[in-house]
Amino acid sequence: MDLGGRTVVVTGGTRGVGAGIARAFVEAGAKVLVCARRPPEVPVAGTEFVPVDLRDPPAVHTFFDALPRLDVLVNNAGGAPYRPLAEAGAERHARVIELNLVAPLTASLAAYAHLRRAGGSIVMIGSVSGTRPSPGSAAYGAAKAGLENLARSMAVEWAPDIRVNTLVVGMVRTELSHLHYGGEQGVAAVSRTVPLGRLADPSDVGGAAVFLASDAAAYISGASLLVHGGGERPAFLDAATVNRADPTYQED
Repeated sequence: MDLGGRTVVVTGGTRGVGAGIARAFVEAGAKVLVCARRPPEVPVAGTEFVPVDLRDPPAVHTFFDALPRLDVLVNNAGGAPYRPLAEAGAERHARVIELNLVAPLTASLAAYAHLRRAGGSIVMIGSVSGTRPSPGSAAYGAAKAGLENLARSMAVEWAPDIRVNTLVVGMVRTELSHLHYGGEQGVAAVSRTVPLGRLADPSDVGGAAVFLASDAAAYISGASLLVHGGGERPAFLDAATVNRADPTYQED
């Protein structure tokens, strides 16, 4: 998929999934700008970094207004620490929602005029946390659920000029994986719960984002594309005591 001549902004594109997305767009031939509050420790080759606090609407508008053109916006910036609901006040949880839901809305509104002129697209980076219970990250899951719904509404309101889609991302192996899953042993154990037998690589998410932004997806809008390796094995399958290998086992 050749995206030569197109300009792409990846929010939070300095590390992890965001860096993988930025790298994929560079490989597709696009001009890629990444924005975050802090510069990357290891810059992604071929990208340009611009410091922007995505929770500061005037700064976000200033950034987008200065661009000569924009074809694709990838709303990737987000995340949350492990935080049970009762162990923090509402204002702490509200900041998680601000980063993961309000900031993508702010960026999308600031980019709207550019994207409309270009006939461009928006790719939201959602999460399986928005489709299932997320104990320890409830505010994050709620924000990601809202983000997916926001994308579907945008896709209708801004059609036919701008396509809007969501990548619903599962567990990804990044430089911060140890904070979520432990060391190599923990990553291996978690990987065994995924039908494809491994965590996603950031490049898996990047490839899917490039597809949704490309002409190959020209008739796809308002969609949610699952990038989760087949999902999660249902817990009841391992908890059940029935022996399905028994030749006398039958189902009604």
